[in-house]
Amino acid sequence: MFQNHPNPFNPKTAISYELSAISFVTLRVYDLLGREVATLVEEIQEAGYRNVEWDADGMPSGVYFCQLKAGESVTTRKLVLLR
Repeated sequence: MFQNHPNPFNPKTAISYELSAISFVTLRVYDLLGREVATLVEEIQEAGYRNVEWDADGMPSGVYFCQLKAGESVTTRKLVLLR
């Protein structure tokens, strides 16, 4: 998973990642307290490059964490929503 862009963002950001093999993928966003605030992807995907947009309209400013799970791999990135 690559760093989102733009970061900081308001209210939309793009999250990109690349899969090397077919995998069951989950892409979720969490707040600072670890509560899930959005599920962006939850499906089997073929290998390749993906780009997902998160529209955080209605969410408060602050730090969020985006977590990508693909097969046995887990990656987390920090996102900053600045209003």
